Amino acid sequence: MSNISIIGTGNMARTIGARAMAGGNTVEIMGRDQSKAAGLAKALGDGATTGEWGTTPAGDLVIVALLHNGVVPAVAHYGDALAGKVIVDISNPFNSTFDGLAHREETSIAQEVAKVAPAGASVVKAFNTVFRHVLEKGRPDVFIAGDDAQAKARVEAFIESLGLRPLDVGGLKMAHWLEGAGVVTVGLANHGVGNVDFALSITELPV
Repeated sequence: MSNISIIGTGNMARTIGARAMAGGNTVEIMGRDQSKAAGLAKALGDGATTGEWGTTPAGDLVIVALLHNGVVPAVAHYGDALAGKVIVDISNPFNSTFDGLAHREETSIAQEVAKVAPAGASVVKAFNTVFRHVLEKGRPDVFIAGDDAQAKARVEAFIESLGLRPLDVGGLKMAHWLEGAGVVTVGLANHGVGNVDFALSITELPV
């Protein structure tokens, strides 16, 4: 099992934290508002701890569960405290109309995180194509992207501990297209599917 630190105290932090605890992982919550972090750790139950914002996370995997415009500044703020860690970006940088990405270039939040992350840290994109309540109640596939094979293997093991199937889409540059897939899920929710009770998945033909 994995030692997880979650930067953030919102709904995705709560959902991933709960599944992580249920999967036998240790969980540390870190938030700018220490009282919110402590409250979430208490809600997650015995074994969840609270870390101080900006200090070295206890976990080897650091999940940044913040709105997209807060992810890069948070990683930059932590700086060398993240050296040697696997940083997991779960954000979706939607534009104001939710039909495109907020950044116009062929980049991603994960790629921008990699630019400010300290030496020895690895960045993996994951979880961004799954609606929160589907992650909470379902068994969705979780797509991941990253350049470090060992870091991806650690994230894959964590995802498997949640009872979910990790699927590797390639290097970190593929995070841009995973963010695009996040836009597709919103389009499906608003049009073809008509609700948010689904997740993108892979269907394999029988051999």
